Amino acid sequence: MKTSHTAQSATSLPKAPREDADSRFTKYMVMMGIRIACFIAMAVITPYGWYTFVFAAGAIFLPYLAVIVANVGADQGSTEAIAPERALEAPSATPAPAAAAEGPLVIRIAETPRLDSPRDDRS
Repeated sequence: MKTSHTAQSATSLPKAPREDADSRFTKYMVMMGIRIACFIAMAVITPYGWYTFVFAAGAIFLPYLAVIVANVGADQGSTEAIAPERALEAPSATPAPAAAAEGPLVIRIAETPRLDSPRDDRS
C-alpha cells in the first residue's frame, strides 16, 4: 500500500503555538477594554436614554463574546500544504572543463587538539 505523503512547505505551516496564544490574548484584552469602556459610559453619560441600554448590553454580552473569540484557535483556517517541488529550482552548477578532468572537489575537515587543555590540579 503506497501512501502519497509530501513534505510540508515552510510557507504553509500554521502559526507557532506561542504566537497563536499571544494573538488570542490580545483579542480578548481588547474586547475586555471595550467592555470596561461600555460599563463606564453606561454610568457616566447623562441624560440616560436608549444608548444607555446599548452600553449595558455591551457590558453584559462582551465577556461571553470575548471568551468565544479567545478560544477559537488556529483550527479555523486550515491551510493546504504547498508542495516544495513548486519552489524555484537552484541553477545547476556546471563544473569547469579543467575541474571535471581532475575529479570531484573534496573538502576535508579535521579537528585539532585544544592548545589550552584543562588540567586537574587536585593532587
